[in-house]
Amino acid sequence: MPALSLSRHPEFRQGALDMLGVALGIGAWGLMTGVAIGQSGLGLAPALLMNLTVFAGSAQLAATPLILAGAPLWVVFATALCVNLRFMVFSAHMRPYLMHLPLCQRLFCGYLTGDLTYVLFVKRFAHPATDAPGREAQVAYLIANGGVNWLTWTTSSVVGVVAANFIPMSWGLGFAGILALTGMACSLASSRLRWVAAVAAAAVGVASYALPLRLNILLAIGAAVALCILLEKVHVRREPPAAPG
Repeated sequence: MPALSLSRHPEFRQGALDMLGVALGIGAWGLMTGVAIGQSGLGLAPALLMNLTVFAGSAQLAATPLILAGAPLWVVFATALCVNLRFMVFSAHMRPYLMHLPLCQRLFCGYLTGDLTYVLFVKRFAHPATDAPGREAQVAYLIANGGVNWLTWTTSSVVGVVAANFIPMSWGLGFAGILALTGMACSLASSRLRWVAAVAAAAVGVASYALPLRLNILLAIGAAVALCILLEKVHVRREPPAAPG
């Protein structure tokens, strides 16, 4: 799909407007992340490179202290992977919406699909379009929404890295970032099973906080996933058999 035609589509403007409505929270979270990484001792050039290429704030914050502590590379990768496991779920759900696109375009759309982009997209398009005009509308919305999200995040995080020595954490940016993430989490927790997963992950993460190398993150994610799989199996077993036709 030509980028010019997508930018002229009404859904392109709508996607941008929807993300602009929550851009303040994204900006606060990005600024706090940039300040935290800038003050971590990683160095200006690596910090800027990370913020310009890695579109995943939670993974950045989880991986940075591990890198500075000299943790094994597999621990850094495993931590970043587990923190971002939710994107595998997003990808599986988004597959029917994007499979008509060439691989390079699917990769680009996947890169732009952040938490709020996914939430806003699936709220607007409950089902994949089956005709060409509908597919074009969905892709136009996704690219505009994700593009505004990426631009807001990248700009604010780079500003945070550059201004890290002038913006003290006592200004409360960390709390603003926590509020932004809390809003994202609440938007995603749209079922009882997801709330159970969130509570389980929080409980295990806090209980195992003393573990080294941020291993409490891996433990919390593993516990939540295991619990959800168990509950889904129990639910399937309890469902009554379908009536014969």
